[in-house]
Amino acid sequence: MNISGNKIIVKKSQKELFDFLSDLKNFEKLMPESIQKFEVEGDSFLFGLKGMPEIRLVLKEKTPFSNITLGAASSKLDFQLVADITAIDDNSCEAQLDFNGEFNMMMAMMVKKPLTTFIETLTENMEKL
Repeated sequence: MNISGNKIIVKKSQKELFDFLSDLKNFEKLMPESIQKFEVEGDSFLFGLKGMPEIRLVLKEKTPFSNITLGAASSKLDFQLVADITAIDDNSCEAQLDFNGEFNMMMAMMVKKPLTTFIETLTENMEKL
């Protein structure tokens, strides 16, 4: 299952946005208002949204200034959240979040709408930075 967020313009340089997303504590600023728990531990963070199970994301890969990939810490749910960042000029960049997951059809049907809303919220909050 793949969910692609909208491409947005962020009023930060490519390096500034990359550095912001590389500091996992900053993901709390992008979370929906319904967040009930957010804890950073090393190269991972745990978050819980109202009515949803808690999820731990681990920093899997970074390509300086252009890509950050987070993945599920649990082997039960196999997915990645990928941030692609492209420079526009010295003061702005284009960013897009993509969710890629391996779910059975029943699970995919259950999680597609909340995950799409989650990606949209992260994207909207990133655009406001």
